[in-house]
Amino acid sequence: MIIFKGLHGLEEVSGIGGYSMFDMGLPQQTGAHSAQIMEESAARPLRSVFAWLVGVSQVLGLVAVVLTGVWMGHYHGGFAWDGSAQEFNLHPLCMVLGLVFLHGDAILVYRVFRNEPKRNVKLLHGIIHLLALIMSIIGFVAVFDFHRTAKIPDMYSLHSWCGMATLVLFCIQWVMGLMFFLFPVASSWLRASYLPVHVFCGLVLLVLAIGSCLLGITEKLLFSITSTYSQFAPEGVLANILGIVLVCFGVLLGYLTTKEEYRRPPNPEEESLSVHFKTLTEGGSPNTP
Repeated sequence: MIIFKGLHGLEEVSGIGGYSMFDMGLPQQTGAHSAQIMEESAARPLRSVFAWLVGVSQVLGLVAVVLTGVWMGHYHGGFAWDGSAQEFNLHPLCMVLGLVFLHGDAILVYRVFRNEPKRNVKLLHGIIHLLALIMSIIGFVAVFDFHRTAKIPDMYSLHSWCGMATLVLFCIQWVMGLMFFLFPVASSWLRASYLPVHVFCGLVLLVLAIGSCLLGITEKLLFSITSTYSQFAPEGVLANILGIVLVCFGVLLGYLTTKEEYRRPPNPEEESLSVHFKTLTEGGSPNTP
């Protein structure tokens, strides 16, 4: 039996130890609300640091592209598409822009757009990787075209071996990403098994790309300024700074990608859709884990 007294709510509830359901619910709601506020307060500095680190990574990537353009434009005569040395200059610019900067940004989209619909993030990830692949192919065509015109042998240096291996593996990685995730043809179990491999290979390819760039920078300097490189020639200093910037970009991307707190949080709605998709495609039960 519930007894009301004036406008002050419940005074007695029989059979529930003298407590109303409102008295029982309020502490729980207040505790949950306080916990949510504390969690948001703790996450705010983390998000701020993450935003700063992402900004620094973009500055480093853009600086690397600009330094490459200045190096090839100021010290080696600019760019062309005529089989000359100016066509070769497109090679380092396209490789830094494609296999390093765009490739790194494609990896980073899963951290930056953590709360966006996963399908949209996948699409953006694939598009940026496609742009990176196109730029890389242009860079490779440019160097082979220049070598053919100048009658220079192909694929004899460690730089060319590492660069070609990186491009081939990058193409395979992109095709596998299409088949497994963007337009999946594999089973959900196979996709889940391949995902860690895909993520690992993406980081390995970034390391290979930066390593190939460092080899290429050294090779170009030894060909161009052999006699003055040891005297801190301005071109050599510029190229060395470019190499340091590339390394810093790679280290920062690796940190942002592997730090657990920056991972995309699980989305129950997306997991539910994934279960129903599995049911439709594999004939399982919606209750099957």
